[in-house]
Amino acid sequence: MIKKISLFGYGKTTKAIAKYLKNKNIDPIFFEDIEKEYIDKEGFLHKPFDKFNPSFSQLEIPSPGIPPSNPVIKKAKNLISEYDLFLRHQHSKPFTIWISGTNGKTTTTQMITHLLKKRGAVSGGNIGTPLAKLDKNAKIWVLETSSFTLHYTKYAKPDIYILLPVSEDHITWHGGFDKYKEAKLKPLKNLKEGEICIIPKEFEKEKTNGFKIVYENTKDLALYFGIDTKKIVFREPFLFDAVLALGVEKIVFNKIDYEKINSFKLDPHKLEEFFDKNKRLWVDDSKATNIDAAIAAISRYKDKKIHLVLGGDAKGADLKPLFEFIKDFNITIYAIGKEEKNIKDLSKKYNIEFYGCRSLKKAVEKINKNLKIDEVALLSPACASLDHFSSYKERGEKFKEYVLRFI
Repeated sequence: MIKKISLFGYGKTTKAIAKYLKNKNIDPIFFEDIEKEYIDKEGFLHKPFDKFNPSFSQLEIPSPGIPPSNPVIKKAKNLISEYDLFLRHQHSKPFTIWISGTNGKTTTTQMITHLLKKRGAVSGGNIGTPLAKLDKNAKIWVLETSSFTLHYTKYAKPDIYILLPVSEDHITWHGGFDKYKEAKLKPLKNLKEGEICIIPKEFEKEKTNGFKIVYENTKDLALYFGIDTKKIVFREPFLFDAVLALGVEKIVFNKIDYEKINSFKLDPHKLEEFFDKNKRLWVDDSKATNIDAAIAAISRYKDKKIHLVLGGDAKGADLKPLFEFIKDFNITIYAIGKEEKNIKDLSKKYNIEFYGCRSLKKAVEKINKNLKIDEVALLSPACASLDHFSSYKERGEKFKEYVLRFI
């Protein structure tokens, strides 16, 4: 039997790869969580996971969301990532900048692309555009890079690797925090002399042949690159992302364009402030799907009384560090979703005022009764949204809808 390329999962990444391969007269086979095989309208064959036979597969590429614990992953003998497929061969690849870490990946990726767009930069990866759909003639690829993709990447490496701070996230998928960190640090092993990594100080002793730039905070990076933060309009946590982006521009083109970075527009659902008809402040930070993101948001409003909407799916992460951080704040918690009981127990332990709301709508209704003009209502859940919503975007939109329509 002729060997085939196998694609695990039927998601955005593998769909794009299939079309790319078909244009090169290669017909891959999809293996996914289905009961019976079928041929789709584009002519691709789909089979159940348990029909995968590694003897008849010369290459396997997974959808990044499929965890390493899946039996089909364990059976694979020639497993690579989409990054390996498109970036393994140095002579044919564009200059690549990879951005990873727990929080701020999307904003940093967008800011770098914004600064370098006139120089031929395009963005992709976890930010939404699979590598199969990126312009192969573009001079620079700016790639938001997830720990899932890094776990499966064996050969590809960036020209510049930016690692933002790392905290607990996707613990269930990776099988532990150490495995998560291991994935984030993986690119360092493949870097060669002349290639650069910008990494948190806690990883300073990690071995790499690349040139290390080490930081603890925004001030460290600004000092290293000679950036005047007073000329930047963003406040933390976005000031950190802006300084990183300007640092990359300095590395690649020896330029710091304050006017250009200040023209960047932030996406919705990231510390998006708005006011109700009573002129009270509400903040949609639905994209805060882990503890560090929530801590950054809470820090921004530390001088106010905070009405915090917290909860969803913690993805196996321990929420205790968040409560250690907020225990001395003037804060009331409105718990929603899957983690409500856990949040209730932690609130009791740390003597923090708590309301069990179950749904986001009920949380908004309860906050409406308690919120005063000089306080802030903050949706920064520290959890994923998929227990109740299709995405963090839907959660954020519903939050704003409930506030603006019913209050």
